[in-house]
Amino acid sequence: MGSKGVFYHLIDQLMELPGIGRKTAQRLSFHLLKMSPGEAKRIAQAIVDVKEKLFSCELCNNIAEGSLCNICADPKREKNRILVVEELSTLFAIEHTASYRGLYHVLLGTLSPSLGMNPAELALKGFLKRLEKGIEEVILATNPTMDGEATAIYLGRLIKPLGVRVSRIAMGIPVGVDLEYADEVTLMKSLEGRREI
Repeated sequence: MGSKGVFYHLIDQLMELPGIGRKTAQRLSFHLLKMSPGEAKRIAQAIVDVKEKLFSCELCNNIAEGSLCNICADPKREKNRILVVEELSTLFAIEHTASYRGLYHVLLGTLSPSLGMNPAELALKGFLKRLEKGIEEVILATNPTMDGEATAIYLGRLIKPLGVRVSRIAMGIPVGVDLEYADEVTLMKSLEGRREI
């Protein structure tokens, strides 16, 4: 730990987390310092448990405590639809809306030649085989970035020959934003994603 000591080592370790700068790390460290030893141990144990007891779902790459995640194992889910997302955080955000009841596939990244992410780097193991088992639609929910668009186009080309319907989530103007302040790409995506009323 060097000459800084235990407290400063904790701050440095907390700063390794995404979105945690020095001030937030200090605030968290002081909060942890005020906790009882039992409370602090429960947090520490929860972190250890996440690393030791969670795995990747063998079907969709979601987090799981066994071979399948809760979504893939749920008999009440719609088994004829798969929503493809880039990261686990997107899956959690969509699940939080409680508006989608189908299955998922998590790519764990996107195509990005500049970062060395080519098709072989995407978590697609078993994905095409899943489509042979009664899947009627694949919904592509990659981000509206260059890499996300490239990934969606690549996946669309892979899936369409299998006779499965491929759709892309609509993107566009967020609620509460004036159209005059929207950028050109957002406006274009809004027009593309229009629906009849």
